[in-house]
Amino acid sequence: MKIVNKKAGFDYEISEKIEAGVALTGAEVKSLFSGQASLDEAYVKIIDGEAFLINAHIHPYQYADTRKIDPKRTRKLLLHKKELLSLINKIKQKNLIIIPLSWYNIGHQIKLEIALAKGKKKWQKKEAIKKRDLEREIEQTIGKKIKN
Repeated sequence: MKIVNKKAGFDYEISEKIEAGVALTGAEVKSLFSGQASLDEAYVKIIDGEAFLINAHIHPYQYADTRKIDPKRTRKLLLHKKELLSLINKIKQKNLIIIPLSWYNIGHQIKLEIALAKGKKKWQKKEAIKKRDLEREIEQTIGKKIKN
């Protein structure tokens, strides 16, 4: 099971990746194991020396009681004190933000990959699109020449 934030690589320049645990309920864990979550609008915020995942959507598990479950609730990230302090220092010094990249499991544990990132400018995004289109055209022309 791996759920990826597809927009992260396009919207941000990613510099450093970190693995974090997440405080989840049982129904959320089962929903994540079935691959029903989204990180599209999610971000990480540090409040009072603790890291929280905000706006990550975990679809309610179909067999659980869903009356009291908020799919976009704020979830606490489980990080070592040293990791958290280094994140806080880097955010303040380099004007970076923390974004979630992907959910994945290691055995029976759910992990969240987060990254320090800097937002891309509009012209950088357009440049990336142009570069990707050129590479696609080159691959197509090479493929056509090989077939002929």
